[in-house]
Parts: sequence; structure tokens; C-alpha cells
Amino acid sequence: MTSVRNTRSPRSTRSARKSATYAVSLLALAAVTLTGCGSDDGKDDDPLKSGDKPKGGTVVVGSNNFPESILLADIYGEALKSKGIKVNYKLNIGSRETTYGLIKNGTLTVMPEYNGALLTYLKGKAKPETDATNTAVKGKLDANLTLLESSEAQDKDAVAVNEETAKKYKLTAESTLEDLADAAPEMVLGGSPEFQTRHHGLPGLKDEYKLNFKSFKALDAGGPLTVAALKGNSIQAGNIFSTDPGITKNKFLILQDPKNLFGIENVTPLVHKSGLTDEGIAALNAVSAKLDTETLVKLNSEVQVDNKDPRDVATSWLASAGLS
Repeated sequence: MTSVRNTRSPRSTRSARKSATYAVSLLALAAVTLTGCGSDDGKDDDPLKSGDKPKGGTVVVGSNNFPESILLADIYGEALKSKGIKVNYKLNIGSRETTYGLIKNGTLTVMPEYNGALLTYLKGKAKPETDATNTAVKGKLDANLTLLESSEAQDKDAVAVNEETAKKYKLTAESTLEDLADAAPEMVLGGSPEFQTRHHGLPGLKDEYKLNFKSFKALDAGGPLTVAALKGNSIQAGNIFSTDPGITKNKFLILQDPKNLFGIENVTPLVHKSGLTDEGIAALNAVSAKLDTETLVKLNSEVQVDNKDPRDVATSWLASAGLS
């Protein structure tokens, strides 16, 4: 697998981070290319470099390749920095299939995760409650890893249809995924490449709801490509994250999930046990204690709609919450 490495000044790296927030979905389509951006010293480190472990007490915070994950990495990372902890960032790495291996081998110290999605990745069955989900995850994690406290904030995978499709099939806010059974053979479903193979994706939609779509279009992880395709009707249904500000803006309709295919999805830090002090753990737990879904939607909107730099948004919220 090839990784892209560039040498930039601190200032240009800062700008590249902002651009990466909106370009991440394009990178996701280039399956052989992963980019690690935004280290504090202005250098871009190869996130897949063998043996590239944190040194000198540095905590390495990673993110997946979609805007909210980058924002959350900045929030948790800047909270650590406010306590005098040295932090390095490896942002926009790729999907969980890559990042889980990196935190397991100690290349990453902290990853903002979604507990239910992580449980499904670890071959566990979705649970309807946060505590049960976290207990199940901890039972399947590598021995070097653990979860910290979950936030109230949830960003769930969801299937959305555009306004045209909702009208055509008489779908409403009360409609469920079951109501797509007859229409699915006429519809193109879009989402990340991983959504096509994960159980809480196309396979689960077939197993749990008997949905057999006309075809699947590989796009990005609930990002601008999926939103644009859904808006333009090149797909009629798409995998969208529930906190995406584009849902309201574009009048998309989220279909209810009564069989709990997508489970609980609390934002929860996944950490390598050897990489954090008690002070660092307390700082991350303090963030989770104040982060809720309403706040996450607002912060996402500032980044994705108002085009603000995610780290600026992160530091501003931490200050307002008394966490820096």
C-alpha cells in the first residue's frame, strides 16, 4: 500500500488540513493511497511507516477519513494539549480497517471511535444500550486497547433518501427501512466502499430488511460525494451519518431502523493502554462528559457548512466548555 508524503511549512500544513476536511472522500476512493496530515511540527508523517511509534511521552491522535472524525480528533487532541501533554496528529488516515491496526500496534495512541460501529467491526452483535455496547467491545478488543468513557453524542449510520424518492414512494419521517422492500430493486444505493461489505451496511440491509437494491455505487463515508450523488439523484438512497448538516439542508429523509441494525453509536475514545497518563485519561473523559449530539451537529455545521478550520472550531468549543 502506498502512502503519500509531502514536506510543507507549518502554515501550509495548516491550510492543507482544512482542505483535507473536504477532500477526504476523494482520497477514500483511491484505495491504494492514504494521507497522514497535520503534525504539529509542520511535517507530514507516513501513518503506515513500520515501527513509527510515539516517542518521548508524545500522544498520537488519529482520525478516519471523514470530516467529523478529523474534528473529533482535534477536540480530544487539543484537550490533551491544554494539560501540557505533547500531541502529534495523524489525520485523514483511512477507514477502520486501517486505523484499528495502527492503534493496536501502538502507532496511534488515541482514536475517536463510535462504540457500536467498532463492535460490529469486531464481529459483535449490536446492542441497544451504551453500557452493554461498551462491555461487549471491551470483551473483543486487543489486550493492549481499552475504551474510555462514552459521550452522549451519537452519530449513527443511517440510510437516507432524497426528496424526489420520498415523494415517489410516499415515504415519511415515520417510514422504516422495511418500507423500502418493494422499491429497492428500482433504486441505486450509494456509500463508502466498506458499506458494501460490512454487516451494518449492504449485507445487513439484505439480511435484516430483505432489501435488494438495483445496484451499489461506491462513493465516500457519508461525505460530499454521497451527499452530492443523493442530491443529484444519481443514487436514490445513501449511507449518511445522522449528524450530517446536509440532511436538513437538502431535505433528505432518514428511514427508521426498528431492527437496530446500526445499533448504538456513541462517540468514545479508543486508546492504547500504555500511551496515556491518568491526567490524559481524565482530560479525555472530561471532553466526553460535555459532548452531546446537539453540540456535535452544531460543530459539524461550522466545519462543513461555514467552512471553518476544524481545529479552530475544536479549540473554541473547548474554551466555551471550560475544558482548556
